[in-house]
Amino acid sequence: MLRHWKLKFLAYAAAGAFALTAPFAAPANAQSGEPIKIGFSMALTGPLAANGKQALLGMKIWEEEINAKGGLLGRPVKLVYYDDQTNASTVPGIYTKLIDVDKVDLVLGPYATNMAAPAMPVIMQKGKLFIILFGLDVNHEFKYNKFFAMIPTGPDTKASFTQGFYEVAAAQTPKPETAALVAADAEFSRNACEGARENAKKHNLKVVYDKTYPPATTDFTPIVRAIQATNPDIVTICSYPLDSVGMVLAVNEAKLMPKMIGGAMVGLQSTVFKTKLGPALNGFMNYDFWLPAKSLMFDGTEAFLKKYQERAAKAHVDPRHAATLGRKNRRCESLCRRAITARLV
Repeated sequence: MLRHWKLKFLAYAAAGAFALTAPFAAPANAQSGEPIKIGFSMALTGPLAANGKQALLGMKIWEEEINAKGGLLGRPVKLVYYDDQTNASTVPGIYTKLIDVDKVDLVLGPYATNMAAPAMPVIMQKGKLFIILFGLDVNHEFKYNKFFAMIPTGPDTKASFTQGFYEVAAAQTPKPETAALVAADAEFSRNACEGARENAKKHNLKVVYDKTYPPATTDFTPIVRAIQATNPDIVTICSYPLDSVGMVLAVNEAKLMPKMIGGAMVGLQSTVFKTKLGPALNGFMNYDFWLPAKSLMFDGTEAFLKKYQERAAKAHVDPRHAATLGRKNRRCESLCRRAITARLV
């Protein structure tokens, strides 16, 4: 069985723009005027669809609830979104259309790092506030001052995905001495692998294998065989959903049995992949985000989860993972991006 550090974190379906404006919902009878349009792309097909559909369902529930209460700033809200197909090449065109054609008032990021990064040049050119959903250090190179990420990784973002993995490795007796690192040659995986290198160095592990593979790779057996030849004590894999599945199957086929394996494998948190892989996941140790602790149960969280799970079952969306809305009691009484940015800071 896949061993989790944490259970699935509630994917933040509404980004900070929602969080800032939610406290200003008007009474139900006060709603008037043109809707506040909130635009984004979302992975509704392709490898990230399981996650994207969860996030979208959470956003739709928020849209319904806030409109039932009278909207925002006395206006209804309307979500404007397009399927990016888990394909980074579609993202710039989608955000150009949202801003120039659909004339949205606010833009949110798509789901995950690989889709958020290609949106950045468009957003920066237009000078828009940009709040993204689960992007790993997307702004590291851009350093855009109107950028915010909804991700529970703390300030040491890159290293956080494999921090627990390496801490457990270091606690073993005897302590592992060598590590293999493998990652897709894409934004998320490169960033996560950079953090894994930091963690390996921190725990005095000798890296005996450190390579990337093309994102379009489908046969992972040669990669696993190459790792096997170095005989590492632990193996860190930084991958996206289809890669994660391919790696798990190849590891089982090759009977690769290090002391620890896993780390930063996106997708294995979703029921659809757990069901597909079943016992092949035995021995893998991976990150996850949600711990159902009382400290994380904010006002309205349990009620939202109940509603989400009921809706998810009908919509054929993973009911075990949910999307929740960020709500902060911060005052921002306009849609001015400068005002919103100032409040977020």
